[in-house]
Amino acid sequence: EIGRLRSSANGTWRRRLGGSVESRSAAAGSPWATNGINIHVAEIGNGPAVLFLHGFPELLYTWRHQMLSLSARGYRAIAPDLRGYGDSDAPPCASSYTAFHIIGDLVGLLDALGLDRVFLVGHDWGAMMAWYFCLIRPDRIRALVNMSVVFQPRNPKRKPVESMRAILGDDYYICRFQVLFCACFFFFFAFYKVVFG
Repeated sequence: EIGRLRSSANGTWRRRLGGSVESRSAAAGSPWATNGINIHVAEIGNGPAVLFLHGFPELLYTWRHQMLSLSARGYRAIAPDLRGYGDSDAPPCASSYTAFHIIGDLVGLLDALGLDRVFLVGHDWGAMMAWYFCLIRPDRIRALVNMSVVFQPRNPKRKPVESMRAILGDDYYICRFQVLFCACFFFFFAFYKVVFG
């Protein structure tokens, strides 16, 4: 028995196990209020806490298999939709998305959940935030597992998009998303390809 997956939104998660599908109902509830916004969170299990930070363009749902697996092994798995993603609030001002804001959200979430320290797992954009979390609030982290993104010290002179464009070219997805409506077209065609082949 893996246990019940709790989410701050309605829904059902499914997990494939050897050809069969096992459903886990998510309990209805309200998002966690932290740092001036509402954060959508899913959690499952009891024991030492593991906080998962998703990448771009992903959601907490990305971690469903890892959450179920770790909870079955005695961990409390927690995954938020980060600020601006999924069912979490999306402040309209771009200046509300700094690492300080996001780390503030996560510290507030840990406080709301009654957690002093967590094992932190990050992927892609979440990995960048995980690095900053460890730098800004090392007292809240037991250990870090990061995937896909190496540590890059902050450098105010460095322009991330220009650096990516120089190294990876204009076709790199993050560079394309700097063009108005490009992200919408990208997701439309990706969806169309998945649905219609």
